[in-house]
Amino acid sequence: MTPPPILLISYTPFYIFTTTFSVVAVTAKTLKSLTLSSEYDFGFFRYNMPAKDGGSDKEKCLDLFLKIGLDERTARNTVANNKVTANLTSVINEAGVTDGCSRTVGNLLYTVATKYPANALPHRPTLLQYIVSSKVKTTAQLDAALSFLATTGLENLDSKTFEEACGVGVEVSTEDIKQAVSEVVEENKSTILELRYRTNVGELLGHVRKRLPWGDAKVAKQLVDAKLYELLGDRTAADDEKPSKKKKEKPAKVEDKAPVATPEKSPEEDINPYLIFPNPVENFKVHTEVPFSDGSILRCCNTRALLDKHLKATGGKVLTRFPPEPNGYLHIGHAKAMFIDFGLAKDRDGGCYLRYDDTNPEAEKKEYIDHIEEIVQWMGWKPFKITYTSDYFQELYELAVELIKKGHAYVDHQTPDEIKEYREKKMNSPWRDRPISESLKLFEDMKNGLVEEGKATLRMKQDMQSDNYNMYDLIAYRIKFTPHPHAGDKWCIYPSYDYAHCIVDSLENITHSLCTLEFETRRASYYWLLHALGIYQPYVWEYSRLNVSNTVMSKRKLNRLVTEKWVDGWDDPRLMTLAGLRRRGMSPTAINAFVRGIGITRSDGTLISIERLEYHVREELNRTAPRAMVVLHPLKVVITNLETNPVIEVDAKIWPDAKADDASAFYKIPFSNVVYIEHSDFRMQDSKDYYGLAPGKSAILRYAFPIKCTEVILADDNETILEIRAEYDPSKKTKPKGVLHWVPQPSPGVDPLKVEVRLFERLFLSENPAELDNWLGDLNPNSKVIIPDAYGVSSLRNAKVGDNFQFERLGYFVVDRDSTPEKLVFNRTVTLKDSYSKGGK
Repeated sequence: MTPPPILLISYTPFYIFTTTFSVVAVTAKTLKSLTLSSEYDFGFFRYNMPAKDGGSDKEKCLDLFLKIGLDERTARNTVANNKVTANLTSVINEAGVTDGCSRTVGNLLYTVATKYPANALPHRPTLLQYIVSSKVKTTAQLDAALSFLATTGLENLDSKTFEEACGVGVEVSTEDIKQAVSEVVEENKSTILELRYRTNVGELLGHVRKRLPWGDAKVAKQLVDAKLYELLGDRTAADDEKPSKKKKEKPAKVEDKAPVATPEKSPEEDINPYLIFPNPVENFKVHTEVPFSDGSILRCCNTRALLDKHLKATGGKVLTRFPPEPNGYLHIGHAKAMFIDFGLAKDRDGGCYLRYDDTNPEAEKKEYIDHIEEIVQWMGWKPFKITYTSDYFQELYELAVELIKKGHAYVDHQTPDEIKEYREKKMNSPWRDRPISESLKLFEDMKNGLVEEGKATLRMKQDMQSDNYNMYDLIAYRIKFTPHPHAGDKWCIYPSYDYAHCIVDSLENITHSLCTLEFETRRASYYWLLHALGIYQPYVWEYSRLNVSNTVMSKRKLNRLVTEKWVDGWDDPRLMTLAGLRRRGMSPTAINAFVRGIGITRSDGTLISIERLEYHVREELNRTAPRAMVVLHPLKVVITNLETNPVIEVDAKIWPDAKADDASAFYKIPFSNVVYIEHSDFRMQDSKDYYGLAPGKSAILRYAFPIKCTEVILADDNETILEIRAEYDPSKKTKPKGVLHWVPQPSPGVDPLKVEVRLFERLFLSENPAELDNWLGDLNPNSKVIIPDAYGVSSLRNAKVGDNFQFERLGYFVVDRDSTPEKLVFNRTVTLKDSYSKGGK
């Protein structure tokens, strides 16, 4: 079947271009009379860039730009940019103002040259005539026109609707604007008088624009300024002072409250992060530009027919995909990817595929596949469908054959080293131009196992002289005589990521293909391939990777940490794997709140402090984790004025805001004559800034009574403290400042509940260990401290794996899976201290 001719638009007098496709070449003059029909493939526009200018050509362009009223600085900056220069030169020629025009018209032409939607190029001459004839004469009108044309795309232009959309023929006088300004100022008078010259003028102008969308913005600004002066008079020194920030009053210390700060929500968390993404019906616009070394540019977009077919298949719903490679455990960076992929689909009432990118049979393991599915569900996401790239191996093979037939792929025999060398030198492979029939036969031989592994690859015929190394004839297929975990032993050739990823996106009718910024340079190859095959093209958008401090997240480094046993497996609580964070006691709710707070941005390279994650975890646990008391390093205290029997019971709060009449909000603690406090809460030498226990000094046992140290029992070395003796104040008249957590003997002569506590710190000492050559040398030797013989209150005895607690004065902890019926193990999730809300990044 002969492909439809491709419209090539040239705005230069002479046009020379060679291609394997049928070509229709038109100039600006003939473009106006061109009748659009299905005979032309508007899937992309490809046009020639002007030849690289010499000095004289640049001077000619500069002179031309000055003639249309651009100031000299703007004109020179434009000449320095070949792309804008080409566009603006074409626009000036189309508009027929090579001899010059007014500055107002010139500025509008410049806007057209820099902002015109490429998917509507055939309508550009029409817009230019509106500008030159002063029917479109303001920036507001032009912005509306550009928006209208972007939506119209290649469809026939309805001039009546167009003129209504951009205010053609609507005259707004200065008197009209003056009246609108007066009304807006009067409506906001009280606020203006209060704020004076700190009033948000932009907001006032916005109200004026709502009344008169086609009014002159400059005139409106002048009239607003004049009206403010009329109302307020001259500026005073006070008007120029920055408003002073009110100091927050320090809250009084409340004994029962845990020291957890609760700052206001960040604005990012209140904004819908998915508003930046277009709707599927808009997916006919130009996706990207692919510049070629011959100076031409490929502008890829969907034809109306392709988009209509796609929308019919999807019902217009958003379809995204989360495509992990099953060669390792997911980490917190994948949490961001899930939040974007699954979150966008959920926000738009669509669906998100969980697609395993299993093109490499040597790297995939069932362990990783099972883990990924489990973690996705744990994170709160439900896949629309679970698929594998290998599900499409037959379709991918057939499309590869089609690509060869179209002259866009060839079988190559270069070794990996030769391919690398030729790419570095931007040289074509000696097999690049072999006959199509030869490549077809060889590719079939590869499929049938008749070619040795490493002796041939299928490469895409892209552009070896491009400035983008991802256009250097990327490999589409390799030979691997390895059975596939999912597809079995049917195949001995396997597609590459660069070949398979975009095609499967198209086959699954993905509307938004979202990935991290390191894939941005692959966008050219992504669209080149889909265009070459003539299939539907999803909308591609890249976002910044999530980089968290004091850790590494590359799969290679994580794999090395695990396999070389620097950590205790993929779910080690010190790792930023999602399994590790779960084992540490962090919830998917807190992780998703952390990701949402960061936002969906393209500012790559930002290192997010781990304290920001800990803040969100602490915020949630402060609300949800019941309180208990544990002593890490027990010091025995014998209360000499308390009899062994009967034991006094005191009520301890499970929740800090517990109401006195709610029995379920408390747990009982026996106050016996033997209790245990932290070793660090006792000193032999007292000081003014110390609130713990010391000889002759008092402190309060939390929820119980004040005690006063009366005697210290030392070991034979006369230094080691074995126990202390104290007296308690049953009347509670003593009011010491220090409050200590403690654990009692549950009954005379019986030790408290013995538990193991694991304290985790940053895995690496440096904020960004990935930058270091010897990154393993930066491992924190104290990142894990095990305390095998801590004491806990009896209420912890029935705790289950995964239960969270706040151990008062110590932090938040979770029951670890290493726990046994004989001994509980607790992992510290985060400390109580929160440095992020106090100014951390």
